[in-house]
Formats: sequence, C-alpha cells, structure tokens
Amino acid sequence: MEYITAPWRSDYVRSVCRLKGCIFCRALKLGDDRAAHILHRGKHNFVILNKFPYTPGHLMIAPFRHTAAFERASREANAELIGLLQLSLKTLKRAYHPHGFNAGINLGQSAGAGVVHHYHFHVIPRWHGDSNFMPLISGTRILTEDLECAYDRLLPLFQSDGRRPRRKR
Repeated sequence: MEYITAPWRSDYVRSVCRLKGCIFCRALKLGDDRAAHILHRGKHNFVILNKFPYTPGHLMIAPFRHTAAFERASREANAELIGLLQLSLKTLKRAYHPHGFNAGINLGQSAGAGVVHHYHFHVIPRWHGDSNFMPLISGTRILTEDLECAYDRLLPLFQSDGRRPRRKR
C-alpha cells in the first residue's frame, strides 16, 4: 500500500476538539493579516484563506461582527459581501484559471457548518478532475499549493482590486 501524506491536516486533526473561541474573531484579533491569511478587509466583511482548503485558493468571506444570523445582517453588509464575492471570483480566475467554482454558505451544524456561530461564505475554485478518487476512497485531499504560496499569489490581486498588478518597466 502506498501512503500519501497531508501534513497540513495534522494540526487540525489534533486540535479540532480543543478549539476554543471563533476562528474568524481570532484571525481578526491577531493583528497580523499575513499570519492570519486575511487577504482583504472591507467595511463590514473580510476575505480570508481557508486554513484547511478543499482546493488551492479556497477563500471565505466573513463579517467582522460575530454572528450566526446571516438574515439579520444589514443591507450594506450583504451588498458588500456580494461585492467581495465578485472580487474573489475575479481574483481567483486571474490567479488560478479554474474551470468553475463552488460558492455558498452553510448555516447551522446540520447544514454542514464547521463554524456555527460566525457565518461565512465559501468560494472554492474547481477544475475538471479535481474530485478524483482520493477523497472518496482514502479520505485524502491533494493540494498543489500551501497557504503561504496562495496568500502571496492572491494578495497583490486583491490589493489591485482584482486586476493584475502592472509590472514596472
């Protein structure tokens, strides 16, 4: 039998039962956007890399306000969230050239939310064939890029509002 390692998952597996507090609030309080993998801050919401991604470039958009009640968010916060979704799609297209996307929100534990008390929107780039047999047979995902590499690839595009940064001549 051949083994494929996924070392980025070990921290999660060891700590999942010990996690205290909210991962989004913790990232915001860290005070270091690079260490927290925060790519963009709006007025009401922010864009962050998923620490345990399904595919390279897996982003999440979450409100600054700690709440599970998406339906109670202000129109301004929801409008900004949709704008950040558009920016995220545009940026991921330029950075990764995916064939498609999964984008959505899981509200409540029974709906599959891993973080129940702070709603967030997932944006997941997808490619033909990326759902191969590995997750189904062995419960293993293979990623071609680590978080720091993804952060360095995406940050300049978010900073330039989704446009490719111009090269100095």
